[in-house]
Amino acid sequence: MKKDSTLYTVLFTFIVCVAFVFFLALANESTKDKVASNRRFAERSAVLRALGVSFAGDERVDSVYESSVQKMDVASMEIFRAKVNGVVRFAKRFSGSALWGTVFGVIAVDETVERIAGLEIVSHNETPGLGGRIDEPWFKEQFRGERIGKDGIRVRQGGGKGDLDKENGLLDAVTGASRTSGSMEKIVNGEIAAFRAARDAGGLK
Repeated sequence: MKKDSTLYTVLFTFIVCVAFVFFLALANESTKDKVASNRRFAERSAVLRALGVSFAGDERVDSVYESSVQKMDVASMEIFRAKVNGVVRFAKRFSGSALWGTVFGVIAVDETVERIAGLEIVSHNETPGLGGRIDEPWFKEQFRGERIGKDGIRVRQGGGKGDLDKENGLLDAVTGASRTSGSMEKIVNGEIAAFRAARDAGGLK
């Protein structure tokens, strides 16, 4: 078979494609358990942190999660319930559109949905150094213990270091990332509305 023939080119391309697909499939199969384990760890640790449930070391995540967190199905929503220092809290996963893609995370509230217990970001596609700063500790810690207003919370342009007043329902936006910050306000308020609806329907107990 001549190397410059059409048949040779087709066969060569076919063999190369089959080889690549085979090795990619092999790599996917050999790592899928590890990928699943990493995903479970990321989600469970985010739920625990949002709820304020402490765990000593990453190796304790599964055992603490299984002994402390109860899953509930409320109005077709998966809600996580935990009692922290004698106080009941509820959490749920969220996803919402930001500037460059979807933000995935976990938000937790107190039993009466009057305060945010915590917020964790699991993944996002926002710009590093700008919108990507939503996963920095200073930004997330603003939510912990924040009183929820009648219309939810509001993210405003501030000092960019975090609003320390837990009673005003206001949080500092990320400097230079007003659209991402505004998206977080919209996402969080949507989740607060979902928690309130579940509470009013008697589902948060």
